[in-house]
Amino acid sequence: MVVVPAWIGGSGMWNGRTVSVILMTYAEKDSIREVIEGFLATGVVDEVLVVNNNAQPGTAEEVAQTSARQVFESRQGYGYATQRGLAEAAGDLLVLAEPDGTFLPRDIFKLLVYSDDCDAVFGTRTTRELIWRGANMGAFLKWGNWAVAKLVEALFNTSHLSDVGCTYRLLHRSTVARIQDKFTVGGSHFGPELMLLTIVSGARIVEVPVNYLPRVGVSSVTGDLRKAVVLGAQMVVFILRFRFATLGRAQRPAPHRAIVRAEGEAP
Repeated sequence: MVVVPAWIGGSGMWNGRTVSVILMTYAEKDSIREVIEGFLATGVVDEVLVVNNNAQPGTAEEVAQTSARQVFESRQGYGYATQRGLAEAAGDLLVLAEPDGTFLPRDIFKLLVYSDDCDAVFGTRTTRELIWRGANMGAFLKWGNWAVAKLVEALFNTSHLSDVGCTYRLLHRSTVARIQDKFTVGGSHFGPELMLLTIVSGARIVEVPVNYLPRVGVSSVTGDLRKAVVLGAQMVVFILRFRFATLGRAQRPAPHRAIVRAEGEAP
């Protein structure tokens, strides 16, 4: 059971729903405070939750200078940190992002707009016009993410997908509640597991392009080509195993959810 802080829902919210932004941090000391302040400045975020995953010294102090809430996850790994964040966040709409400066906080509005009609909104970093000069999205990473996403699209007959590794995502709390007891991956390839579990749950999904900026500092994974290749292979193997494990299993339709209408809009 999530304990909702007394202050949540004060100044943010989106169409009557509270919004939590979840930031998993390990090596983002030099950028995390600016990212937190950027999300809060949008005016729609009720809570920024930072999951400190054995982060580099000084990170906790940077977070403490903001109004973000910080929790500590001792199990090392992107998957463990993300799972902890999804379990701890208090909002109705849960937004995952990176605290390394690669995403624009204002792009949260793209995710929120589609959240009125969909249960999950996935960002994509592979749109050429939105990849900033200097961003770590060379040909290998761009087309690798695209190819693996197309593999998912083909195997699971989904709507359009073009990036399997983008952290910037939004999920309704009800969607997370249906899948969180099935999480198994604690490492860096948790992203595909979250995507696949969402898809087979019957959730309504859509993908939207987001800006992708140069990272502040060096990534512990994609900054090393060898590690990026290994991660890509892990993703492919996981996706194929997941598909075989779910063959013949019909996707469950998502529960009906009332359409949210803007103020003054006719039914």
